[in-house]
Amino acid sequence: MSKSSAQYSQYAQHHPHDHGRAFQRRPALAAAAAIPLPATDDAYTIVHAGKQVRFGPVVFWIVVGTVVLLGLWSAATATYFAFRDDVLTRLIARQAEMQYAYEDRIAELRAKVDRTTSRQLLDQEQFDQKLDQIMKRQTALESRATALGAMPDVTGSIPRAAPQRGEASQSTPKPSPISDTVIFVAPPDREARLESRAPTVAAPPTSQFAKNQGFDNVLVRLTTSLDQVERRQMAALSAVEEGMDSRMRRMRGVVSDLGLNLASLESAVPRSAMGGPFVPVKLTANAGPFEKQLSRINTTRAEMDRLNRTLALVPYRKPVIGEVEFTSGFGVRSDPFLGRPAMHTGLDFRAATGDPVRVTANGKVVSAGWSGGYGRMVEVDHGNGLSTRYGHLSEINVRVGETVKIGQVVGLVGSTGRSTGPHLHYETRIEGEAVDPQKFLRAGVRLSAG
Repeated sequence: MSKSSAQYSQYAQHHPHDHGRAFQRRPALAAAAAIPLPATDDAYTIVHAGKQVRFGPVVFWIVVGTVVLLGLWSAATATYFAFRDDVLTRLIARQAEMQYAYEDRIAELRAKVDRTTSRQLLDQEQFDQKLDQIMKRQTALESRATALGAMPDVTGSIPRAAPQRGEASQSTPKPSPISDTVIFVAPPDREARLESRAPTVAAPPTSQFAKNQGFDNVLVRLTTSLDQVERRQMAALSAVEEGMDSRMRRMRGVVSDLGLNLASLESAVPRSAMGGPFVPVKLTANAGPFEKQLSRINTTRAEMDRLNRTLALVPYRKPVIGEVEFTSGFGVRSDPFLGRPAMHTGLDFRAATGDPVRVTANGKVVSAGWSGGYGRMVEVDHGNGLSTRYGHLSEINVRVGETVKIGQVVGLVGSTGRSTGPHLHYETRIEGEAVDPQKFLRAGVRLSAG
């Protein structure tokens, strides 16, 4: 870098030996002075690789100042850090604090994820437990429904609530017996039209909370449906038990009204069971109300079956079918042949010749033939002192010693013996003594009413 001044270029060079001499212009210098030189400012030249780069003084001093300031700043910074170690320590501590903060935040996020996962697992476990309980309850209700269907006292399925007016009964599918949920399905052509006309709308994403709420709603609906089924089953059992208890009371009342000894009647009933080991009836420790009520019903049914077999030996049924017309009742009447008062020991049923006469209770034929004023007569012993007689028959269809069942035809209506026309003379006797047959017939009407 070099600096030249314009003032030195305007004058001739002085030699030291010329000092004191008169100044004279040389011709060459005069010629050179006569040529005008370009005016130049003060400038700095940098020579690099044979090339010269000129800088103005302002740019030069700016560069120099910048370099000096950078140097001073570096020196000051180095000196500061050299003599102030606590600054570096604070920087390191700050860096460590930030790192610890990040690690704490990461740990917090991990803990939150773990809590969320644990909550989801717990919710899933609770949902599985509830669903398992519902499935077990549904299985129990199905077994109860099977038990109810096997009961002869329950006819058909458990009734449902009647549909309201205006509800579609043909196009709407019926709800299942557990879940009362109804799924509406459009016909194929209608579904196709709906798909062609309806714009495609993306369903919004369902949150986990909404999913859990949906699961809970499903479980609530299932539980409600099972509760309804259980209530209907319990109502059906209660109705059966109430009906059986009512019938048992009527049956015992009939036996009492007839003046019969129930224990004696039961002893005369032929045993239907053949034998087997005795196993007492007992309930399990975890038996619920349904099982206990079902056990009571089974016990009552067994007692009612025994009473039915007992009452099968009691002649409380009609000996003829159809409308009954009595021509003469039990008791004192005017004799049709002599016109004098006489005791009538039975009932006379008006009927046509040849109408079937049926036995009114189970028993054994002890007499079948002609018997004086009875004409052709059949007598059946029902055990325990009970017997029935069927007189004035035109034909006898049984033999002595034959076992007869309720409703079996023992003969045909006629007018044999001491009779004024075709009719059936019917008697009921206890220990050989004639009693009013209407007493037994009224008992039969009372039993049939239930």
